Amino acid sequence: MKSRFWTLAFASVAVLLVLPALAQKTLSADFVVAVVNSEPITNSEVQSAVHRVTEQIKAQHQTPPDAEELRRGVLERLISDRVQLQMANETGIRVDDAAVDLAEQNLASQNEMGVDAFRQRMVKEGLSPTTLRSQLRDQLTLIRLREREVDARIRISDQDVDRALAEQQAANADPMAQEINLAQLLIAVPEKADDKLVSELQAQAQALLVRIRAGEDFAALVKQYSNADRSKNGEFGLRRADRYPPSFVQATLSVQVGSVSDLVRSGAGFHILKVLERRAPSALARSIVQSHANHILLRTGPELTQAAALSKLTDIRQRIASGKTDFASAAREYSQDGSAPQGGDLGWASPGMFVPEFEEVMNRLTEGQISNPAVSRFGVHLIQLLERRRVELKPREVRELVRNQLREAKLEEAYMTWTRDIRERAYVELREPPQ
Repeated sequence: MKSRFWTLAFASVAVLLVLPALAQKTLSADFVVAVVNSEPITNSEVQSAVHRVTEQIKAQHQTPPDAEELRRGVLERLISDRVQLQMANETGIRVDDAAVDLAEQNLASQNEMGVDAFRQRMVKEGLSPTTLRSQLRDQLTLIRLREREVDARIRISDQDVDRALAEQQAANADPMAQEINLAQLLIAVPEKADDKLVSELQAQAQALLVRIRAGEDFAALVKQYSNADRSKNGEFGLRRADRYPPSFVQATLSVQVGSVSDLVRSGAGFHILKVLERRAPSALARSIVQSHANHILLRTGPELTQAAALSKLTDIRQRIASGKTDFASAAREYSQDGSAPQGGDLGWASPGMFVPEFEEVMNRLTEGQISNPAVSRFGVHLIQLLERRRVELKPREVRELVRNQLREAKLEEAYMTWTRDIRERAYVELREPPQ
């Protein structure tokens, strides 16, 4: 788990669009620390990236690794990104200003401010608009390179989907693959106990079982009578069934969650087992959460600037909040979308139906909440989430979901292999700091 966390942290070095509040700082004298195909990486670049990653780790309430380990990981990430950017440039990938504009608008929207205000904030924190846009362009370039070189090559066949569904069905039918949380009350039997003592202890355990089934508190009886660990009321914790004694699993196979088993005899004594929780092994999702939302869309252009649209929707939002109008009436009056006659009603939507910049804002809302103005490629929106619901998927939809899950898993593996391959083919010279 730890290694994956640092991998994700290092991967975010250049992703300034999710780290808007972190300024670049030159923390020591500048010099070249690496050369990548004749292109230098400077110490100030590494120090700045280390600073951003450290701040991100702290914001997630994690403990940063050793300073030298972090620096090595960050430098390797910068080298990998530099190799990929060079490859993108050589193979003709270009990101136009309109795409960078949209990325900057989304970043400002995520911080609930206009682009001008966001740029002013970045300047105060030491990041010029030119540098920010340059880094956003680099990130978009890396995304397009990955889409072309890795994503487009991944294919998931119908046989792959069939195999995944069959494996899941087999795992769900295997009791040893389930996860169970059991608690026990143990009446211990001494190693050399005679038959009379064994019978007495069994009778004591049976009497306790009768009391539990009559409604007495299991945890209280554990604390009073159990000869096993009582620190967590006899709870073992959630674990795979194959990590329990087979007799425990067999005794609880047909026991409902919240109920107790018959007596289980082991070398330690007589056990009463309570099933606290039971989970099927990493079940494939067979349902999704749909969202029902309204929106007001103002399309930007020569007649309506983005700043004016943001201002107008902010005013509309305030009028709705104060009760001077309602969302549906405002949508019918102002929205420039086909949903305006229906009060902006978008109906029930499954994940992926809207563009990402719209869906990300909608997904952060609670039922009844209205967003701040949000920028998308279509214009500026005001979004009201009405309600959410979970719906069962049809067999065809389940297969498509499984296909997407398999694709994501293959993408991650293929991407790591691809980055390692092009990194190994690049000329990289690491340099020691000057004395």
